[in-house]
Amino acid sequence: MYSNFSGRGRNVLSNWWSSLSQYQKITVAVVGLLLLYWIAVTGGGGLLSPARLLAIATIVFIAFPVHEFAHAATAVALGDETPRLQGRYTLNPLAHIDPMGAILILLVGFGWAKPVQWNPNRITIDRRLGAILVAMAGPLSNLALAILGFLLLRLHPYAGGFLSQFLSNFIIINVSLFVFNLIPVPPLDGSHVLFALLPGDTYKLRAQLSQYGFLILFAVLFLARGIISVPVELILRTLSRIFLA
Repeated sequence: MYSNFSGRGRNVLSNWWSSLSQYQKITVAVVGLLLLYWIAVTGGGGLLSPARLLAIATIVFIAFPVHEFAHAATAVALGDETPRLQGRYTLNPLAHIDPMGAILILLVGFGWAKPVQWNPNRITIDRRLGAILVAMAGPLSNLALAILGFLLLRLHPYAGGFLSQFLSNFIIINVSLFVFNLIPVPPLDGSHVLFALLPGDTYKLRAQLSQYGFLILFAVLFLARGIISVPVELILRTLSRIFLA
């Protein structure tokens, strides 16, 4: 059977592109450039290795839900039922996955899930302290998962090949997510910690950073990866000495 894709296909793509917001268009363009750059540099081999793909799948379907559930559970424990009412008080991956964030995890090792919403006016402790606790719960869950990965490596110190590669990728990505999410730029968790620690009204600063947040993050990924890679390497060396010595 033959169908003329050239006309209809262009119309579908054109309509899809027109429906995107300016941010979404920028994100799609950047993701495409990252993919082309990665393939040009690595030939696609490291990107598509079975151990790394399994680690990425584990991140998307386990680590991301654990991260977002940690936010939700902390907010609920502090008295705000908003995450439960919105269906985010769950480990079900379908409630948390963001397709663009999942694609970025595959390409650059950093990404995100759909952020959990909560109401600081409903918690039973100081709002600033509550904001810090809710924000930090997510990144700390990634650090805990990385430690779990080290413990599994310790149980099987001589396990070579696929298992070691999978656990190594799983550990590195979780530590990278821990560091990445602590960058004090919206919408990352570190920005909520920053705003909670700053004195006075932070509305103007929050609005300005939110407007350019994703552009700043992409600039970091392209031009200043050391902001992430240096602390990641330090944490990995420290955890390795603690759990694999």
